[in-house]
Amino acid sequence: MQKVFELSKGMMIGPGQPLVVIAGPCVVEALDICRRIAETVQAACAELGLSYIFKASFDKANRTSIDSYRGQGMDEGLALLACIREEFGCPVLTDVHEPDQCALAAEVVDVLQIPAFLCRQTDLLVAAAATGQPVNVKKGQFLAPEDMASVIKKLASTGNERIALTERGASFGYHNLVVDMRSLVIMRELGCPVIFDATHAVQLPGGRGTSSGGNREFVAPLARAAAATGIDGLFLETHPEPEKALSDGANSLRLDDVQTLLAKIKEIHGLVG
Repeated sequence: MQKVFELSKGMMIGPGQPLVVIAGPCVVEALDICRRIAETVQAACAELGLSYIFKASFDKANRTSIDSYRGQGMDEGLALLACIREEFGCPVLTDVHEPDQCALAAEVVDVLQIPAFLCRQTDLLVAAAATGQPVNVKKGQFLAPEDMASVIKKLASTGNERIALTERGASFGYHNLVVDMRSLVIMRELGCPVIFDATHAVQLPGGRGTSSGGNREFVAPLARAAAATGIDGLFLETHPEPEKALSDGANSLRLDDVQTLLAKIKEIHGLVG
């Protein structure tokens, strides 16, 4: 049976709950850009009756190139996330890449996220869950959805059962991903809320040689299909000017397009649940 649990004070995720929208820039950028994104998406979610979590990574340790922008680092990045949390009163989420980052990040953010490439790293999973904070795990591009049962078991070994799983596509040859919508159904049957990452699902990993490409025109169609299949949350990376984003701009949704998409997703989600 699929769980319902509290992501943050008063915000529930799971069957029968409002759709949770996790949205923000790929990586922590300037405070004014993060403020603009948080303000816009929070207002859209409030109008539509959806739950909102701001997301941004303080460090992107898996960038393609050594020369790529990784973020502001842990201290400055977490300080900015704390600022967004306080100013807008919304929960915040960030990635953790190493076990010793978990406790420090958990003092600031409401949800810890495990990147797809690291979803089988036992020490990282256990350290994240041991904080007691909810943990969202991106399913690795290399894993079958049923393989996430072992990931859940590692996390739950700490006594923390506030676990969500995110589908972000599966490797389909070189520099390409494909989304198998059956994955959403299979992972829901594992008992955890399931989130669909509509922007990383259209990524072309390493497709530009020293960076990843993407096909943002497919974000909306895939998000609609996922909502029709059945999801508990929607993950979006968004930016006012994706062409100028410091990371993952090619697959980021334009900020001006967020409300229109969310309105359609809410409509579909209301029919499916």
